[in-house]
Amino acid sequence: MDDAELFKAWAEGDQSAGESLYRRYFDPLYRFFRAKAPEDYEDLIQNTMLECVRSRERFRGDAPFRAYLFGVARHRLLHHLRRKGMSRLDFESSQTSVADVDPRPSSVMARKAEHRLLLEAMRRVPVDLQIAMELHYWEDMSTAELAEVLEIPQGTVKSRLRRGREALQSELDKLTKDPAQRDAAVGGVETWAKEIRALVGGK
Repeated sequence: MDDAELFKAWAEGDQSAGESLYRRYFDPLYRFFRAKAPEDYEDLIQNTMLECVRSRERFRGDAPFRAYLFGVARHRLLHHLRRKGMSRLDFESSQTSVADVDPRPSSVMARKAEHRLLLEAMRRVPVDLQIAMELHYWEDMSTAELAEVLEIPQGTVKSRLRRGREALQSELDKLTKDPAQRDAAVGGVETWAKEIRALVGGK
């Protein structure tokens, strides 16, 4: 069964269909939440799947199920970060980064210095840009899918990805003054996806 058929069956009470969807999307959701909410990703995955069913009327079937799923995941993440950062800042996803909410360094282990730099720099770009880049590079999402997830016009997606790369470059410049290290990280931005994705977790 494809995603839409599994989701329909689950929404109608077929728990085995729900379990199949959960297994199918656990790794992508793990990657999505693990990099941004390392202490709460398990609850966020569970809440996302349950919210998909509670809000099932929003899934019209004119976009892939995974776009709907990650749209829900994005809302759960923003709600989580907003609540977590409530005492310290006014959370605005277009301006606020994960590092603003949680200043501790990335907990994802990486042996290569350029990987550590990229992971930390990603935490420091605004959340909206981080989400766009991770879904584009890690999950190979099309501009149409990203538009659905991010709730923006499809024509805006490319500009958001461009701004994300520019913001990432700026954060890398702040994190290291070693030109060789910085150039290695910058030069790997377009090819980092598979290696970094493996570090964050999942297939």
